[in-house]
Amino acid sequence: MKAFLVGLVFLSALCVLVGIGVLLTPLLLILAFFIRMIVLFFLVIFAIWLVGKFIIFFREKLFNKVN
Repeated sequence: MKAFLVGLVFLSALCVLVGIGVLLTPLLLILAFFIRMIVLFFLVIFAIWLVGKFIIFFREKLFNKVN
């Protein structure tokens, strides 16, 4: 009887977790989309900053060799 009760509790908990997972799937998809957009935004900002750093670095090297 104890094994039956443990199995029943396990299956009930599993059903609850599956139900929560099914209900949260749209939210998780939306969150994944927004996280992807945020990461893409920061990568673009980083790329722009990196291009600016390279331009300043090469300009300083070029003007230091001319002087």
